[in-house]
This record gives sequence, structure tokens and C-alpha cells, in this order.
Amino acid sequence: MSYLLGIDIGGTRIKGLACAPDGERIETLEVPTDDLAEASASGPPPFAVRVAAVVKEMTGRHGEASGIGLAAPGLADREGRRIAHMPGRMHGIEGLDWSDWLGRGVAVLNDAHAALLGEVWRGAGRGLRDVVLLTLGTGVGGAIYADGRLLRGAIGRAGHLGHLCLDVDGSPGITRIPGSLEDAVGECRLKERSGGRFATTEELMAAHRAGDRVAGEVWLRSMRKLACGVASIINAVDPEVVLLGGGISTAGEELLAPLRGELEGIEWRPGGRAVEIRLAELGAWAGAYGAAWQGNDGSH
Repeated sequence: MSYLLGIDIGGTRIKGLACAPDGERIETLEVPTDDLAEASASGPPPFAVRVAAVVKEMTGRHGEASGIGLAAPGLADREGRRIAHMPGRMHGIEGLDWSDWLGRGVAVLNDAHAALLGEVWRGAGRGLRDVVLLTLGTGVGGAIYADGRLLRGAIGRAGHLGHLCLDVDGSPGITRIPGSLEDAVGECRLKERSGGRFATTEELMAAHRAGDRVAGEVWLRSMRKLACGVASIINAVDPEVVLLGGGISTAGEELLAPLRGELEGIEWRPGGRAVEIRLAELGAWAGAYGAAWQGNDGSH
């Protein structure tokens, strides 16, 4: 049986997806990312051991995959063999050659890039050639699909849309840019934005639904800033559709309605044409689908 294998390494879970060449799901498997108590500082990182176990289990049941892709945080190298840059998190992932480690060819890519490829292949971006993905969660990530190709950039940095500057007088974020979209919308700065009242988007939305005035003001101001970020991205990239994924996107219409309302007033719409805003469809499995797609050289 011909099938593709996609692996997505997250901060807490590793997801494995076996799918047919057309993307039809065959099997999924999830394991913890980093809970091997016996792992030593000198040995392989626990997540690498876990990935090898997932590949062994999947191939043991289905035979050798016709293509394997792996998505992970960080900037992938041009050869697509390793994550070249991922400081401060997931110790041991920088420079790890996954083809060498697993003893078979593996296509490696950034996790947000993979998520967008997954949505273009099997999700909300099917049939489109110009799509932007924004992932709204603790931080804000993203990816750009332009003229039918994933935009990677010179060093794999393209698509880090959360690090756009919205306020030149704002506090510097993790990339040193002041007043970033990530800090304006992401959960990472919600406590600061809400005067210490809310630590999570779930708490904020519960209070907003209950009629809390401060919660409503914080949410709607975040939507105003998100709209400014989205409109700026539209001006720079000119997509057909902007997809919204990540944990905050589970707010659904409570996210879409105010965002679309703000865009009515600020989006440049030549000829009256507005860019469609959609919710991503594949959820936590988007990266695994995109990895599988990439493992087959993106030839679908």
C-alpha cells in the first residue's frame, strides 16, 4: 500500500499521520513530546527518540512510506534536512539531521509552514493559489502561500507575521520589534493588556460573554489591532483568503464578526473586492498533513 507519513513535533505532543497519496487519513498516532525520564544530557533528545518510535510503529503496520515529512518549530535549512535555528526551546533540535537519525529520507519544514500546506492540501485553502495563514494562540505565527508556492524566504524566516510592528512606541517583543502584532493579540501579553485581570483567552471570552465591560473592551481592541495587521498583510501579499487558526480561533463568530467589522473600515478593496477571512479547518492536525504533503515533494 502506498502511503505518506507526516510527523508534527509540538511542545507537548508529537503527532503522526499516515495518509493515502490523496490525503485520505489512514491512521493517526499521538505520543508525549518529552517524558522520557531515562534520557541523559549526552544521549539523543527525548523527542527524537519518540519520533523514531512513531515511525517504527507506523511502518511496522503499513510498510515503508513512499514519503516522510516532519514539521517542527524553528527555521528549517534550505536542504530540508534539519531545523537550523531554534534558540532557547526544544534543546537538541538545532542541527539534528532527521534523515540520518531515522535512516531514511525525511523532508523537514517549519511547523507554521506545514500547517498552511496542510490547509491548502486538505483544509480551508483547497483550490487556492494565494493564501495567508495566521495562527492565533499564546503567540501569533503564520505562513504565506503565493502564486501556488510556499514562501520560505532567504533563511526560512518568511511568514513570521506575528512580528509585524503595529506600534513603534510599544515594548520590544521576542524578536526585538516594538509593538508587535503578537503582543497585541497573542495570549502571551493578555495579562498585561487587561490590567492583570485575565491570563487566558478562555477567561477573557467567558467574562466578555457574561457582559463584563472591561473584557469586552480588551477583546474588541485586540480585534481592532488584528484587523490592522490583517489589512497590512493583505496590502503586502494580496491573498485570495486569510485563514485563522490556533487556539484563539476557536472563538469562531465572536472572532470573525468584530474582525470583519473592523476590516470594513480599513481594508483597501480595489473594485470593491474584499479578501475573504476563513477559519482553518484541520485544527491540531494541519501540521501533520502539511508534513506529509512535503514528504511527497509537494507534488499534489
